[in-house]
Amino acid sequence: MNLAPGQLDLLFQALGDPTRRAILERLARGPATISELAAPFDMALPSLLAHVRRLEDSGLVASEKKGRIRTVELVPGAFTPVRSWMDEQRAIWEGRLDRLDDYVTRLMKERANETRSGN
Repeated sequence: MNLAPGQLDLLFQALGDPTRRAILERLARGPATISELAAPFDMALPSLLAHVRRLEDSGLVASEKKGRIRTVELVPGAFTPVRSWMDEQRAIWEGRLDRLDDYVTRLMKERANETRSGN
């Protein structure tokens, strides 16, 4: 996985906030204006804009302003680095857990054999 230094950190920091995750969930249904994104939240518009800015800085969303209307949408493939990192971690931990399972199984068989042989 080739990312700019700190890019994965920016992605996880953006995903670490429940408001930003809710914005992303809304955008998964399609582009939305800032007003549409702000509707379900009890916060000042500048606070919501700060969340959108954080999502833009991480590369998860892009926005476009036409006149007085700013529309925000998900960036295709933006979650790929997060998914790739998670897949790598899953593979590492599955390998470790498989080795632990093999070790425990071998120990249990050895103990069972010792018990049967009367040692």
